[in-house]
Amino acid sequence: MTFAETYAAWQADPEGWWMERARAIDWDRFPTRALDDSRAPFYEWFPDGMVNTCHNAVDRHVANGHGDRTAIIWDSPVTGNKARISYAELQTRCAALAGALAERGVTKGDRVVIYMPMVPEALIGMLACTRIGAIHSVVFGGFAAHELATRIDDCRPKAVLAGSCGIEPGRTVPYKPLLDRAIEEATHKPDFCIVLQRDACRADLIEGRDHDWAEAVAAATPAGCVPVEANHPAYILYTSGTTGQPKGVVRATGGHLVALNWTMKAVYNVDPGEVFWAASDVGWVVGHSYICYAPLIHGNTTVVFEGKPVGTPDAGTYWRVISEHNVRSFFTAPTAMRAIRREDLDAEALKDYDISCLRALYLAGERADPDTIEWAGRVMGVPVYDHWWQTETGFAIAANPTGIEPLPVKIGSPTVAMPGYDVRILAEDGTEKQPGELGAIAIKLPLPPGTLPTLWNADERFRKSYLSTFPGYYETGDAGMKDDDGYLWIMARTDDVINVAGHRLSTGLMEEVIATHPDVAECAVIGVRDDLKGQLPMGFLTLVRGRNRDHDEIARECVQLVRDQIGPVAAFKLAVVVERLPKTRSGKTLRATMARVADGDTFTAPATIDDPRILDEIRDAMRPLGYPRQGAAD
Repeated sequence: MTFAETYAAWQADPEGWWMERARAIDWDRFPTRALDDSRAPFYEWFPDGMVNTCHNAVDRHVANGHGDRTAIIWDSPVTGNKARISYAELQTRCAALAGALAERGVTKGDRVVIYMPMVPEALIGMLACTRIGAIHSVVFGGFAAHELATRIDDCRPKAVLAGSCGIEPGRTVPYKPLLDRAIEEATHKPDFCIVLQRDACRADLIEGRDHDWAEAVAAATPAGCVPVEANHPAYILYTSGTTGQPKGVVRATGGHLVALNWTMKAVYNVDPGEVFWAASDVGWVVGHSYICYAPLIHGNTTVVFEGKPVGTPDAGTYWRVISEHNVRSFFTAPTAMRAIRREDLDAEALKDYDISCLRALYLAGERADPDTIEWAGRVMGVPVYDHWWQTETGFAIAANPTGIEPLPVKIGSPTVAMPGYDVRILAEDGTEKQPGELGAIAIKLPLPPGTLPTLWNADERFRKSYLSTFPGYYETGDAGMKDDDGYLWIMARTDDVINVAGHRLSTGLMEEVIATHPDVAECAVIGVRDDLKGQLPMGFLTLVRGRNRDHDEIARECVQLVRDQIGPVAAFKLAVVVERLPKTRSGKTLRATMARVADGDTFTAPATIDDPRILDEIRDAMRPLGYPRQGAAD
């Protein structure tokens, strides 16, 4: 079938189409129907099915005679270590860790926080939880203690699986002290922690609460797979909200299995047994969907990479991994390609490696600028496909369906909506825009299997955050348009969540942190363009009257505050003291206008601005930070 025929088949019979996709999964009880809409807009897929994620990702491949196939390749240039884990070995290790959790009281429905570096045990921890019906919540390794504490209080885990440290170029980051501080700060206290000791920095274990990973696993009785309802949560993954409270995206088990399994061939064009590499981290949704779950569910080999695109040891490390491990399909963020390009513009390092095994490069997580796409395609000699999705959706909303029918690439567009997604461009009043007209990007309900059914313990917040603006639609928070060919174009965010190297971060949360500084009276954080990371946060601080301390020192203290409270992932380094902020007469800070000034875009001062001269003051204040950008306008 062509892609047009495939999409039309889904449109004609959405439930029947997904039921057919469900047959590719092993069920303990096959569902009798696809969709339960009795509680709309809280939809449930495959409501009467019973299934287990770990069985589908691990055990079934062993049972089908593929136990010797490599499941995980661990490649760690920061430590110099490599390892291969077969499906049979993965089954043994998952069963043992699941047993260690079960023997300490973890049962179906209990939550387990996972706070790990990029090691195979991170995936084993995720799979072990799903094996016994526990719900995991992975928090990015090294995340600040305060942010970890908020997640502990929200999901109330019975246990924590943690690494003793993370290893980065030139430094080791101890995780255990951060975990200890988070547990001390949190109101909820986990019953126990299991800690993976790494030689680079071994952790002190607290007697009675902490257990050594190797010892706990060695002493455990292996646990079998526990069937769960299809709507049972596999995991909770926190994403930035526009307030200080993170949003716990829920992923229901059955739909997750069905949707991810389908995407491996349809979107990424890989067959079982082939090597797939997503260069991300398990702390993000890409790491969940395309390092851990989708490749293993589909029977592929997945690469777990502990390193950076440059500096571990050089700009050729990605090419080495692709060549050495015979990677067929490679998925990363545009930021990684920009970093390699900045370090090695002519791709001299690529001459040392043969990457002819690679079929295609897939980019997502942030806007893929044309220069980066064109450079990557030229030096790598493969098609480059942009695609668009969100933590909330778990897999691509729009993509190029290369495993069904490769469509012509339009640089700047993630191509077309995938089956399951009825994407509309809407005006503020909810009417549909014409091709070429900019509007809010929304998806007609119900969302497909594998997407979020709700937020953790926050149904009303789910409704308010995503469903209230356009009744009957999921609001993506992005603005864009469709062209005459149905291609989607993502133009901008419609809220204050900015995209830093593929990580969605709330400027509002940063403002809340900065506002705690005793010298700061008011502040605004905006997202400004950056050639490497796509966007960076920039903070503007007004001071309490009478404060005459050094302004640069205050700015540095605010940068450190954000680093301590949110973590280095915020990439908050640009801050400056200003006399006043540009505002409307009603008191609204003109953040979008400030961003246009910083980016060097043309703009007209809003008619409602209190004093247009303030924009000149803001422009002057930016200059020591390297802004406004020259010639940055698109």
